[in-house]
Amino acid sequence: MPDANTDTNAKIEFGLMLRPYKEGDSLRTVMEYNRACIEALPANFNTLWLEDHLQWGTNDCLECFSTLCFLAGKYPQFRVGSLVLDQSYRNPALVAKMAANLQAIAQSGMVLGLGAGWKEDEYIAYGYPFPPVSVRLDQLEEAAIIIRSMWQSQPASYDGKYYQIHDAYCEPPPNPPIPLLIGGGGEKRTLAIVAHYADWWNYNSVPLQEYAHRLDILTQHCQQIGRDISDITLTYLATLSVAENPARIITSPSKHYVAGTPEQVITEIRQFHALGVTHFMFRMPDLQTLDLFANKVAPYFG
Repeated sequence: MPDANTDTNAKIEFGLMLRPYKEGDSLRTVMEYNRACIEALPANFNTLWLEDHLQWGTNDCLECFSTLCFLAGKYPQFRVGSLVLDQSYRNPALVAKMAANLQAIAQSGMVLGLGAGWKEDEYIAYGYPFPPVSVRLDQLEEAAIIIRSMWQSQPASYDGKYYQIHDAYCEPPPNPPIPLLIGGGGEKRTLAIVAHYADWWNYNSVPLQEYAHRLDILTQHCQQIGRDISDITLTYLATLSVAENPARIITSPSKHYVAGTPEQVITEIRQFHALGVTHFMFRMPDLQTLDLFANKVAPYFG
């Protein structure tokens, strides 16, 4: 396990990962649940997040960016973020402009999370090509280059294998700058892309030891290009299950939950924080979980 790479006295902050759908529920019901969660958040929650998917079978499903725009207007006290936008679904120059526009008009701004994409069924359903992962990672890198160029250069030009821009303007450029978050843990390509281009990194639903291993690899990539790993904000996403009664604690055989009694959850958050993680995003399975976290866990972190 690597040594902590950021100041472990740094304040821990929390974010809510919104529910994008629920089996059999209408979109209105899904948003009512999200509204109830947002209004119950304690003070040390300051971000709202949504994943980027276009369909989950026949279920009503929230589209990411349009929902973030609604949330930014409805709840201006929260910064909004994508966790993560699929680079395949929207031209990267357009993404840069959309994000800059939202940053300019939203009171608390946004974090732009970007990923390579993986959900083959929706690619096929919506008519997007689904190339091999190596190609999608090349596209992710080009998208990151274009987005950063659009935000930093007026005009911006880039001639890549997959994406090109020519004398493109993004006015007004984002001020303050938008953090670019890149999600994923692929050791050779994804983490190298994070090292080169990301302001924030997210890796999700894994135990502490696995996160620590990927962090060590990311640190090595940073060292190879002369970048200080402490320049990257480390974040972690997981489903939360906290209960006083151990029989009510939910776990999953396929992904790691932050799960346990309030004392156990506090301990696990502290362990991730010791690695340098300062922002935790949680999925809330129900309002009871959120209430217990708000009253028995969140106050511990200020």
